[in-house]
Amino acid sequence: MENPSIEHNADEALLVRRMCDAAPEVRRAAETELYRRLAPRVRLYGLRHLRDEHAAADLMQQVLLMTLERIRAGKLREPDRLASYVFGMCRMVVLEIRRGGARRERLLQTFGEDLAMADAAVSPRFDQERLLHCMDDLPERERAVVMMSFFDEKPSAEVAGALGLSAGNVRVIRHRAIERLRDCVTGEGARA
Repeated sequence: MENPSIEHNADEALLVRRMCDAAPEVRRAAETELYRRLAPRVRLYGLRHLRDEHAAADLMQQVLLMTLERIRAGKLREPDRLASYVFGMCRMVVLEIRRGGARRERLLQTFGEDLAMADAAVSPRFDQERLLHCMDDLPERERAVVMMSFFDEKPSAEVAGALGLSAGNVRVIRHRAIERLRDCVTGEGARA
């Protein structure tokens, strides 16, 4: 009785050879089959080592894409050791992900407070409820122009046609409405 893993490796080596030598339809079929065989195994490796569903899916895509590119370029030296190559690449990518996470964590510990203060200074916290109140305070025509322009994503000409205005008038009304909203939301207007 033959060893199933040796037979499996031979099948994968045959797929690699088909990907390099055959007609486009055969290459695509071989790539699809190789992906079908390797993707679940790489995903499991990612789940085991990264313990995150999304990170495992990203690892699977990244490793298999790099593998396919290497095979297409004819740079895979030992097709019969494809599984070893793929899992070696998995190990390297996981190490790089962990290094990046550790580096990011160190930077956040070192500069996190500064970043939080800078972020707060640059962009004030968005308050959806306040924006809704400010929208309600707009005159009806201004509110309609804002809603059609930004929520319905209609161009000025279409808004103008719907409201019986000129496109230039729509732009002026929209500009004034945005100024009123900005003043209201930031507390500089009448409704602070």
